[in-house]
Amino acid sequence: MRKLIGGFASQARVLHALVLREMMTRYGREGIGFLWLIAEPLAFCLGVMILWTAIKPAYEYGVRVAPFVMSGYMCLLLLRHLVTHSLHAVQANTGLLFHRKVQPLHLYLSRAILEFLGTTLAFFVVYVILMLLGQVSPPKDWLTLYAGWFILGWLSFGLALVLSALSIRYEAVERLNNLVLYLLIPLSGSFIMAQYVPASYRDYFLYIPFPHAIEMVRAGIWGDAVITHYTPIYPIAWGGGFVLLGLLLLNIYRNHIETE
Repeated sequence: MRKLIGGFASQARVLHALVLREMMTRYGREGIGFLWLIAEPLAFCLGVMILWTAIKPAYEYGVRVAPFVMSGYMCLLLLRHLVTHSLHAVQANTGLLFHRKVQPLHLYLSRAILEFLGTTLAFFVVYVILMLLGQVSPPKDWLTLYAGWFILGWLSFGLALVLSALSIRYEAVERLNNLVLYLLIPLSGSFIMAQYVPASYRDYFLYIPFPHAIEMVRAGIWGDAVITHYTPIYPIAWGGGFVLLGLLLLNIYRNHIETE
């Protein structure tokens, strides 16, 4: 048991060091520094909310348009940031692999942790701003909100791991990655609720795992005020499948990593 705990502690130290290094490399010490980690997704979300508020009716799918956009766009940002910033995590840090304790998976995990924390904090800030403006009430079900957000993070990390492992071997995956992310804008359910998908297509829509997690986030925010459709175990299982496939591909293509 002591050896196992020591192993986990060692892995945690490696991840902690890599997260700090990634933060300093990307944001530096000048200006607002690491606060860009929060400011960047915050600025994007506020911009989209202002645009939707200007061109849309006051209510969308039975709720105020600003918090509805917030609930979907922050989920979409979490997905996009985890996938995009993981894509070249290994290729950009091959020099670190000369350290015996640093493995490719550490590089993916460190970036995923950084993006997850930044987007989560931005989500919190946007939510508080909307509460102060009287646009949204406190979440009706904190547990469902947290569960949906973490499940979405798990699912997004799994997809990121698969695409990143493939990009080590196939350069075309970088371009296909953009296509996948664009397709997920409508297919993820970020800007539409499952209840408003035509009934004849809803079951097919819910074969996609991402809407389940986003529906959970909305159920946590509005509770019974909105009708949601989700099965928590379904996206968890998909995320597990993605992670296992990503680890397998990473092991297969490991020899294609070009170290300096």
